[in-house]
Amino acid sequence: MTPPDAAELLARGDITVRGRIREASNAALYCTVSYDGQDAACIYKPVAGERPLWDFPDGTLAQREVAAYEVSEATGWGLVPPTVLRDGPYGEGMCQLWVEAVPEAELLALVDGEEPEPGWKAIGFAEVGEGRTALLVHADDERLRRLAVLDAVVNNADRKGGHLLPTGEGRLYGIDHGVTFNVENKLRTLLWGWAGEPLTQEAVDVLEGLRKDLADAGPLTARLQPLITGAEIDATRARVAALLASGKHPEPSGEWPAIPWPPV
Repeated sequence: MTPPDAAELLARGDITVRGRIREASNAALYCTVSYDGQDAACIYKPVAGERPLWDFPDGTLAQREVAAYEVSEATGWGLVPPTVLRDGPYGEGMCQLWVEAVPEAELLALVDGEEPEPGWKAIGFAEVGEGRTALLVHADDERLRRLAVLDAVVNNADRKGGHLLPTGEGRLYGIDHGVTFNVENKLRTLLWGWAGEPLTQEAVDVLEGLRKDLADAGPLTARLQPLITGAEIDATRARVAALLASGKHPEPSGEWPAIPWPPV
């Protein structure tokens, strides 16, 4: 199913709630959606089930999830599962295609020593009990590197290990983008392994495309306007411009915890 077909199914289909994901901090309902002879599993997060946050306006997390999908699609990388904003059994909310992850795909690890092995990038040291520390690393994987760029653009404040979904087809998706697009720098992520390193030429080309799409009359701007505020769109433009000006992956600002808690 192509992303446009999946989006149509999610937007037009009948939603049947099958259960609740209890580990989620906000209401996240596992559902099936059916339309025109097709059906799929999906996640439905009603706005009514969102917990208030001190640094984000109430009732805006679902819209931010959809906005992150729109930016992901504009990059051409397809890093966020198809996501729409629609009415559902418990009111308006975001509806996202369910992705079956491959649990044995290792993207994060704790290792001994002070330097990562080839094929891995260092995040930082973590306490592992009894006064011991270990080096937390993530894979030196181009899919993760693309996701690190996307997170910098959308200002993701919560990129945890559990939000990384590798599939059996070799794809990698990122989920849970409710705390994004803040006008203040709130980037918190486990994907710091490339911090300060030059962006790839691919990333530069993608960012140049985003800059054009985010112009006042640009197609991405038109898709984002119903979802986030004008100030948040301006801040997104500024982040894209800053990445292009520096030509590097961002580094922790020191003004905000760099790694989310819990990290996984």
